[in-house]
Amino acid sequence: MGQAIDKVNFSHRDFKAFGRKLHQCLNALELLLERPSFGRGEASIGAELELYLLDSKGLPLPDNVAIQKQFGDPRLTLELNRYNLEYNLSPVTAAGEPFSALEQQMLDALYRLQLLTEKQGGNVLPIGILPTLRSDDFGESAMTDELRYHVLADMLHKMRDPSFGINIDGEDAIRLVQGDVTLEGACTSFQLHYRIEPARFASLWNCIQLVTPLVLGLSANSPLLLGHRLWHETRVPLFKQSIDGRGGVGHEWRDPERVSFGHGWLRGDPMALFREMVQLYRPMIPLRTDEDPISVVKQGGIPRLEELCLHDGTIWSWNRPIYDPEGDAHLRIEMRALPAGPTPIDMVANAALFIGLAEGLVDQTDPLLSAMPFSYAEYNFYRASQFGLKANILWPDPLQNGLQERPLIDVVSQLLPIAAYGLEKISVSSQESKRLLAVIENRLNTGRNGAIWQLKNYSDLLSSNLRRPEACRRLVSAYGERSVSNTPVSEWSDI
Repeated sequence: MGQAIDKVNFSHRDFKAFGRKLHQCLNALELLLERPSFGRGEASIGAELELYLLDSKGLPLPDNVAIQKQFGDPRLTLELNRYNLEYNLSPVTAAGEPFSALEQQMLDALYRLQLLTEKQGGNVLPIGILPTLRSDDFGESAMTDELRYHVLADMLHKMRDPSFGINIDGEDAIRLVQGDVTLEGACTSFQLHYRIEPARFASLWNCIQLVTPLVLGLSANSPLLLGHRLWHETRVPLFKQSIDGRGGVGHEWRDPERVSFGHGWLRGDPMALFREMVQLYRPMIPLRTDEDPISVVKQGGIPRLEELCLHDGTIWSWNRPIYDPEGDAHLRIEMRALPAGPTPIDMVANAALFIGLAEGLVDQTDPLLSAMPFSYAEYNFYRASQFGLKANILWPDPLQNGLQERPLIDVVSQLLPIAAYGLEKISVSSQESKRLLAVIENRLNTGRNGAIWQLKNYSDLLSSNLRRPEACRRLVSAYGERSVSNTPVSEWSDI
């Protein structure tokens, strides 16, 4: 959805023509993947960091357009809500010290943004959901005034069950009568992009799906919404409900959910994921170009496949296949589940664990998947979202006789050497690997991630007879002071 849009109203004919063009794009991509040279090259890592803008009181600062203009860097882009921005990190090769390079990019961007927001007495914050959000911070007035967001909101509104709101369980369960697409904007993420060669795509995709719950539970940083203590990673149910917005299904079939963990293990080549995307999901924004993608491929060129890329951007799976025609055209996997924050070093440690585990386990893919039906991987995803570091999950063992739950902390601790091995396989330096996996190990030993720090300190503030808004304000202030130090959250002191 980063694509510019210049049209609002679409006819039935527009949707039919767009659907046909999507199938042409599929055929062109299949031909392109048959080209031995396509997508070959070094593995690389990129990321997108979504951020909150805050005013002097720790409340959302709805000034993203002005801040973006002053920043003067095309890598900083607008987000759905007026108090959010996204910084697109420049990709780096996986060999050497890629995570340190990404960390430094984040530190530099945060410092520059901090200087800009300080002029208004505010600051910038990487956090999954801002605790000081209020009901008034949602709705049409909160939306960034760009046509693409208004079109998106309109299309989602037409798809939604109008009687369905937001319902999330937790210590302070929340029920919001009316859902709104700007609630999705409350969810800020640290989204990883991993470029790999097409021949390795399927096995890496499956391993990334398998380990996503582990890294998500370890990284949880979104436990509060409107002063309510909910899931450790409340982004997951909030994003899903604000986009899909559906109530009881009954016995009738429904269109597949546009926010999902997926539909099964990938058997075969990456084309299966792109076919699924086109064949299962109705188009939302049928904008077409004049490109004849099949002719471009047959003439030896690289098609842009803009229709396929646009359609891909309206399906919010937690891991997503990406076709990128720019420069050295390639495929990559976008890992969308991790929250923003608490610090750059925490985020790159999460990234190192994520990629290290996937690469370390990739040679065991077949026996692991036979011991773990996909529905149980999805089960793990939601358990990790709900309980974070305190979750119990199912984990496959090729020699098992039946499945049993284990503490997520124990599983990750056992797999740390495999993550180190996976990073070594892709030529990450041993010093880099040790530094970042030590951050993960300390998080496991202390049992403290962003969600647990927030929940503990918020509960303590409420126990001192503070009202919820003031407790949230103090929590955000203390979080911001610690975040800017780039000290891992496992080492943070209490308020």
